[in-house]
Amino acid sequence: MNTIDQYAVFGSPINHSKSPRIHRLFAEQSHQNLDYVAQEVTAENFVTAVTEFFAQGGKGLNCTVPLKELAYRFATQKTERAKAAKAVNTLALRPDGSILGDNTDGIGLVNDLTVNHGIVLKDKRVLILGAGGATRGILALLLEQKPDCLIVANRTAEKALQLAIEFNHSFDGCGFDDLHDQPFDLILNATSASLSNELPPLPENLLAKNGVCYDLAYGNTPTAFVRWGKLQNASKSLDGLGMLVEQAAEAFALWRSVRPDTKAVIDLLNTER
Repeated sequence: MNTIDQYAVFGSPINHSKSPRIHRLFAEQSHQNLDYVAQEVTAENFVTAVTEFFAQGGKGLNCTVPLKELAYRFATQKTERAKAAKAVNTLALRPDGSILGDNTDGIGLVNDLTVNHGIVLKDKRVLILGAGGATRGILALLLEQKPDCLIVANRTAEKALQLAIEFNHSFDGCGFDDLHDQPFDLILNATSASLSNELPPLPENLLAKNGVCYDLAYGNTPTAFVRWGKLQNASKSLDGLGMLVEQAAEAFALWRSVRPDTKAVIDLLNTER
């Protein structure tokens, strides 16, 4: 009898996750026999839930807020990009029974920016808003693109400065209040402000001419940051739906050794908004 391989995304809240739809579309497209569900899992229940999932034959997991740091600690092996992020969004059962932890957020973002939208990052001025786990997950891959400068700004400047120390001063950290008269080619919102339809406190003239705004969050309607980018005359003001699909494709490839066609899935999801 053929058994169906089991995958899931854990998080809290998780009800509105598009991940099950994305992975089922990937499975149909690549003729893979699998099931993928969303499961509400809190930080307090994480270790019990993930242990039970793999004990019952689960093959792979995605972990979202607030579980990425816990998933990092749970993994028995870690990829280099997971080590750089100190956070894991993808767990994979290996043939020897070990659990590999990966972080596909950074490559998902870079692929969406550079491949899907044709945005060049080399020699550009890049600003990231927020110094939390979302930023930690994308820093290493962004730095590999060799921007002219990269600055992380946070409501609490000390947190951004500490993150810069952890990454060997490969970028600069500051507070929101320190952003003055230094226009950026790309501004990335990695704060949670969009989840409550709010904006970080941003000064005027922060975006360079023909600059791009990108919100790591996404929704069925434009986020507050996407709307702000349009008001700043951004050449593109984008949300994170493409990043979501691209990071999912990296996880799918890790689990199934098949790289799905992301463009078809992104196009479909955009029509459903």
